[in-house]
Amino acid sequence: MSRGRKISLWIVAVVLALIAIVLILIATFDWNRLKPTINARVSETIQRPFEIRGDLGVDWGRDREAGGWRAWVPMPYIHAEDVHLGNPEGFDGEMASLERVEASLAPLSLLHREIRVPKVSLTRPSADLVRHADGAANWVFDLGEQQDEQQEEGSGWSFRLDEVAFDQGTARFRDAILDSDFNIAIDPLGQPVPYEEIAGAQANGEGEEAPQAQPGAFIFGWKAEGRYKGEPLEGEGRIGGMLSMDDPDRPFPLQADVRSGTTRVRLNGILFQPMTFGGLDLDLRFEGQSLGNLDTLTGLVLPNTPPYATDGHLYVRFNQPGGAVFEYRDFNGKIGDSDIHGSVTYTLSTPRPKLVGELTSNQLRFADLAPLIGADSNQDKEARGGTTRQPEGKVLPVENFDTAAWATMDADVRFSASRIEHGESLPLTDLSTHLRLEGGELLMDPLRFGVAGGQLNTTLRLEGQREPMRGRIDAHARGMQLQQLMPNAGTLQESLGRLDGDATLNGSGNSVASLLATSNGELSMLLSDGQISRNLMELAGLNVGNWMVGQLFGDEQEHINCAAANIGIAQGVAEPRVLVFDTDNAVINVTGQVNFATEGLNLDIHPESKGFRIFTLRSPLYVHGTFANPSPGVAATPLILRGAAALVLGTVAAPVAALGALISPSAGEENQCAPVIESIRAQGQ
Repeated sequence: MSRGRKISLWIVAVVLALIAIVLILIATFDWNRLKPTINARVSETIQRPFEIRGDLGVDWGRDREAGGWRAWVPMPYIHAEDVHLGNPEGFDGEMASLERVEASLAPLSLLHREIRVPKVSLTRPSADLVRHADGAANWVFDLGEQQDEQQEEGSGWSFRLDEVAFDQGTARFRDAILDSDFNIAIDPLGQPVPYEEIAGAQANGEGEEAPQAQPGAFIFGWKAEGRYKGEPLEGEGRIGGMLSMDDPDRPFPLQADVRSGTTRVRLNGILFQPMTFGGLDLDLRFEGQSLGNLDTLTGLVLPNTPPYATDGHLYVRFNQPGGAVFEYRDFNGKIGDSDIHGSVTYTLSTPRPKLVGELTSNQLRFADLAPLIGADSNQDKEARGGTTRQPEGKVLPVENFDTAAWATMDADVRFSASRIEHGESLPLTDLSTHLRLEGGELLMDPLRFGVAGGQLNTTLRLEGQREPMRGRIDAHARGMQLQQLMPNAGTLQESLGRLDGDATLNGSGNSVASLLATSNGELSMLLSDGQISRNLMELAGLNVGNWMVGQLFGDEQEHINCAAANIGIAQGVAEPRVLVFDTDNAVINVTGQVNFATEGLNLDIHPESKGFRIFTLRSPLYVHGTFANPSPGVAATPLILRGAAALVLGTVAAPVAALGALISPSAGEENQCAPVIESIRAQGQ
């Protein structure tokens, strides 16, 4: 054997001997001697107490789950028992403890300057998570200086953790900001439960943006109990048994059934990229007494409603540049007796989160909309979690809008309802609107209703950032049919005629009642080419004899040449400038006031008969009282002179100009109001 070969063999033998010696030293070394150093170094790094109180050691073994030759490479398994993590200054007690932690180390990764830990196993973890009212939280670690030093050193080493496994454990969450204090307990299920058995095929990552890998089985069950945002909290569910740190193709399974106050949430699906909290892909169902209560649970600003239930698919992306994005897709649900469908996206953007979506309803019950304007419906308001009720004898809604909540979220939502269930007294057919909320200001433009065979097009603006709130509404009614508009008015059931109108109102206040009580504006209406019950007109004109004949020999229809109104509104008091009915047999003029602040009525009705009547009382009528309890009667004053109605019309010619814009041909014929308005205008000259 040559001398060179002998030297080479000796070198190899020495290297192998050194490796053997190192392995023997590692295997026989008492690692507990390093505990004081490790405890001190870790405590200094994380700036809080850290202590390994139990045994610290290293065992060697093969990773039998690894494929190929890697399964034969021995790797060290480091274990530590009775591990405790304390709290930073300002917090009492400990943050976390472990009965045992075990971590494997891949030795070959050290060759390319990477510390790779394939798996960490946690035995009986326990945590106490606390956040104070000033925002300080014990789960926040300030490692900035240490990280900066490491970056400056430029060591070139990297760290990688692949999986975290755990078994039964407990956690307590206390948050003064959220007014929350609840406990969570995690226990093994006994045997794994296949994911499909609990979640079904709808939530196994088959979404277009979701991971395609099959989630693992459910390994643990969990239960929660306590208080969340001041409301009682209880829940239960199942989770998987292992978190994949950096593999998005290994999603973590979730299942939950949680009740908080009057709200219940049920979900099943996956958490993908779990250790970086990449996102969620869930089937989600939630229900409760009012959508307004979700503000407590989720932070969403939604209106108070009757009881609701909805189910759909929730897809969440947490780590987005503009803020976490929550998409609730293709959901179906009910609010009261109304159905609702659509998709919405909620983004945790700055300076405010934003809700964007498009919603539809096939059948919308109008009573379910009442809480949106602060009105009581037939539903018990207390069952929805509210306390304010409409006072006895008050018609205008007094419930305050929650304008403070408007400033916490922006919104851009379109909504349409193809059919509105309204009962016989409210002839609405459909609805569409575009709602925008920004910086506390609410705009609904358009807010469009199908009403009585026509359209009511409205623009509504509520400036909720002001105190008190300011509101403005511009409304335009076109083509409404009198017969459909008043279906329960008895003698109006056979009435015809087209109603058009414009209205502009602005006011200040935090409820519908207070807005109207301070309102200023104008209302104009025209009823043209109409037909109405003669008996009703005979009663209005106090033509008692003709009314008796009509009752004996049957009712006839009275042709309406024109019904015109121009009403000025100042500081909540509406006063007719023009309010006149012109028929073939009578002219009726209405004067007086309507007070929205007191809901008081003070109207006088001046009839003037045309032609021969068997017996006529040309005396004014009146309507006094309130909106809730009107009191009609005959004025105890001298009989008015013939022609008095025409005299009154002559004094209000100026406001008639506002009615000209409402004149429109009907079925190609000339509008019947045109000559009447011209006559009024001529009398005023």
